[in-house]
Amino acid sequence: MPTALITGITGQDGSFLAEQLLAQGWRVVGMQRHSASPNLWRIAHLLDRLELVTGDVLDQGGLIALMQAVDPDRIFHLAAQSHVPTSWRQPLLTGQVTALGTARMLEALRLTCPQARFYQAGSSEMFGTAEDELKNECTPFHPRSPYGVAKAYAHQLTVNYRESYGLFAVSGILFNHESERRGPEFVTRKISQAVARIARGLQDRLALGALDVQRDWGFAGDYTRAMAAMLEADEPDDYVVATGESWSVREFAERAFDVVGLRWEDHVDHDPALLRPAEIPVLRGDARRARVELGWTPTVDFAHLVERMVQADLARLT
Repeated sequence: MPTALITGITGQDGSFLAEQLLAQGWRVVGMQRHSASPNLWRIAHLLDRLELVTGDVLDQGGLIALMQAVDPDRIFHLAAQSHVPTSWRQPLLTGQVTALGTARMLEALRLTCPQARFYQAGSSEMFGTAEDELKNECTPFHPRSPYGVAKAYAHQLTVNYRESYGLFAVSGILFNHESERRGPEFVTRKISQAVARIARGLQDRLALGALDVQRDWGFAGDYTRAMAAMLEADEPDDYVVATGESWSVREFAERAFDVVGLRWEDHVDHDPALLRPAEIPVLRGDARRARVELGWTPTVDFAHLVERMVQADLARLT
């Protein structure tokens, strides 16, 4: 039975990826940090079918020992400090975890299991304010946050290890992908939770920052299928994964309130304190290469994604 090692398995993407790999007959080993109160709610339904091991991307020796013990065929490196606003408050931690954490993973891979195929979780935030309207694999990076900078470092280092050591190492440049498993600190889940609570009479107002910012939002479960497909390709390469459509935060809120029959204007307040020091007005991706070369296509459109999230948060309140 082939073995897949997933760092960040307790996160949104890790949970969907683990489900998909288990369904395909993989042995799935998930790495989680030591915690007095582990956050396992996303993978609670999988705990009897996967293996959890303790590890930390800040611990080089520990990563080497872990990879020697697990001997993986596939490594999906999803662990990161992945919240953009937090990266402004904790830029050094973001660099240590998101950038140098990837460096430690790649070095452990090189030293212990160079035959394994490695996936690095890149991000559309690396593009930042690059001028291309549709961002693709040739668009230059111009990140606008410590998170984007850290992800750009991790991306370039993955390319460097692939070219220098002949590793099968790829980077998926994923645009925003959401689900009912998204953390509440992210704006999409903040909106869906607030809409559910407002519909149930548990709160009345929702404060948001930049309403006109546009993002290319897709469904996380679709995007994790693309991750797996990248590691089954004949040759290692980097791919943009996106829907090709962009929607504003205002449109996301409008659609979410529509699900419960309310007007977003009656409940949303603009809070300048929530604005970022540097914002990216629009992000939209061109995933034609992934569609053609990997045979990947998204299955959940924007409207159904928003409805799925709101309905899930409504169900949690019953």
